Amino acid sequence: MVVLVIPYVITVIILSAVGYLNPARRGSLLNAILTIYALCGFVSGYVSSRLYKAFNGSHHQRCTVFTALLFPGIAFVFFLFFNIILFFLDSTGSVPFRVWNVMRVGCIWSYILYPLVFWGAYVGNKKDRIEFPSIPSCSTMSVRDIPPPKYPWRHPVVSILVGGILPFAGLYVELFFTMTNLWMNQYYYVFGFTLIVYLILIITCAEVTVLLVYYQLCAENHRWWCFAFFAPGSTALYTFIYSVFWFKSLHASRMVTYLLYFGYMGLICSAMLLVTGTIGALTSLWFISKIYGPSYSKTV
Repeated sequence: MVVLVIPYVITVIILSAVGYLNPARRGSLLNAILTIYALCGFVSGYVSSRLYKAFNGSHHQRCTVFTALLFPGIAFVFFLFFNIILFFLDSTGSVPFRVWNVMRVGCIWSYILYPLVFWGAYVGNKKDRIEFPSIPSCSTMSVRDIPPPKYPWRHPVVSILVGGILPFAGLYVELFFTMTNLWMNQYYYVFGFTLIVYLILIITCAEVTVLLVYYQLCAENHRWWCFAFFAPGSTALYTFIYSVFWFKSLHASRMVTYLLYFGYMGLICSAMLLVTGTIGALTSLWFISKIYGPSYSKTV
């Protein structure tokens, strides 16, 4: 479900930037978010099935079900848990459990999201299997240890921590206004700037990951999949650290405020980890396929 979030967020921000979704119209933005999220299910099912097939997976139905259920299911459980707490505390921030609202969300989930995810998975399974390129220096690496890095900054853990600095720096200013909008009940209208920052985040994550993966390949480290995921994904770590310092602006005095804030920020940062990590992994796959693809084999 991670790949779904990338075109989904871009679509929502573009519609908000052109004025079609106005935060002043109560509920319009939330309804659009739920609807567009469901309509992007085809993309998620297609990409997940193709990648699962590339890794010779044998449980395609299970992969499709997890694609449709895992992330939105976890988000729904978090929301339900926190909303129940607010309900028993008689808080005005709790969402009322209206039958029509629950049925509408259930219909969107069951009759739009699920079929589109399974349709995308069906189309993806019909495509040819993605062939991974063979890296010459790593062709026999599976039977030998990876040599230790010559420089400390080339250590995978250090590179992962460094990889999230530039993407986080690109969204640092926008993050302040986003946090203010989320936690201080202020309307936000500068969606054009948000679109630019989001595109900068995508481009920065892709470029930084390609550079760091190339350094790892030069160091004969063939285990680049997890590295390419967590290097840009460390942006979520810096975002969560920033949210810890920003929490002082709320002047919280009740324990439930701590629970809601860090619970939702943990969920948001987890989603950011999945999105930025997916951008890095897919970009690295494209980069390695280009430099070690058929054209490289012909030159060698």
